[in-house]
Amino acid sequence: MFFRKKKDKTFMEREIYAQPKILNDILECYVSGDEIKFDIPTGIEKVILVASGSSYNCARFSADLFDKIANIEASAVYSSEFLLKSIIPHSENLLYIFITQSGETSDTNKALMKAKEYNLKTLCITNSENSSIWKLADYQINCHAGEEKSIAATKSLTAQMLCTTLLVLKYAQLKNIDVSFYIKELKTLPYAIENTLALRHNIHRFTKILLTYQNIVITADGIAYALARETALKMKETTYLNINSYILGEFMHGHVAVLNTKSALLYIATSDLNYTSTKNLNKIKKEYKPFLFLIGNVNDKINANVNINVSIESPLVKSFAVVVISQMFALEMAQRLKHNVDKPHGLEKVVQ
Repeated sequence: MFFRKKKDKTFMEREIYAQPKILNDILECYVSGDEIKFDIPTGIEKVILVASGSSYNCARFSADLFDKIANIEASAVYSSEFLLKSIIPHSENLLYIFITQSGETSDTNKALMKAKEYNLKTLCITNSENSSIWKLADYQINCHAGEEKSIAATKSLTAQMLCTTLLVLKYAQLKNIDVSFYIKELKTLPYAIENTLALRHNIHRFTKILLTYQNIVITADGIAYALARETALKMKETTYLNINSYILGEFMHGHVAVLNTKSALLYIATSDLNYTSTKNLNKIKKEYKPFLFLIGNVNDKINANVNINVSIESPLVKSFAVVVISQMFALEMAQRLKHNVDKPHGLEKVVQ
C-alpha cells in the first residue's frame, strides 16, 4: 500500500485517516442502544438546511434523507443565496438547520440572523461550542471533528454527515418510525471507513490515469448527486482543474456535449443502478467514448474502464465510503501535481 513517510504526511492526509475514530466518537457520544441523545424542537413538519461549500453538500445529502427516512419535507439552500431572498419561507412547524465547520462562516451566520428576524426555530451543527453560530442558534449539535487544519474539508464533512443523519433518525423516531435498522448500520461505519481507506493503493494507481484528462465530469443520480458535488469540489480545490458534477439525467440534456473532447467520466452509485441510468451510461459510452470510472457499485451491464467496488451492503454507509474515496482521489491528484494540499492557492477557511 502506498503511504508517504509519517513525518511527511500532510494535514489533509492525517485528517482523512482520523475519520474512523471521529465517527466512532460521535456514535458513542450521541447513541445509546437505539436512543439518539439530541435536544431538538418537536412538532417539525418541514426542514430547510442552509450552508456553504462542503457543508452545503452535506445539507443536500441530508435533505434527501429527511424525505426518505423521516417523511419530512426538506430542502437545501446556499447561505449566500438565502441572504438574497426578499422573503423566506416561515411557519410555526418549520426548522432551519445551519451547518458550518468553524461556526464563523459569515454568510451562514448572517443567514441564521435573518431567520431569527422571523422568530423561526433554528438549529446549528458545528465543530465549535465557542463559535458565534453556537451562541446564536436555539438548538446546537457539536459534530466533534476536532480542529481541521487543511483547507479542504474532510473529517469535518463526514462528521457533519453523521450528525445530520442521526438528526434525521431522531425525527423519524419522534414520528414512531422504526429506525433501529439504520442505527445498526451506522454502528458499522467506523469499521467500513477503515476498510475503505485500504483502497488507497488502487486510488493511487487510478489517479495517474485520471490526470491524463483535462475534461473530467462527475455524475450521479438521486441522493448520490450530493456525493458527486462533493467529489467535484474536493478535486477542484486541490487540483485547480475545472471539474464539474451533474445529475446524470440532466447531463443528457445538452451538457453531454462536453464529452466531445477527450474526457473522463466518473459515475457514483451507492445502490443498484436503475434502467434509465444504465441506458444513459451505455449511450454515453457508445457515442462519446469517455474513459469511464464506476465508483461504489459494480454493474456488469455497463462497460466501465475502471470499477471501484465498495463492498458494503448498506447504501447509507456506502455514501460515507464514497466521500472518503473522493477525498483520497483529491489528495493523490494534488500530490501528483505537486500542489500544497493543505493550503491551496487563493483559498482559505471562509470566516470573514
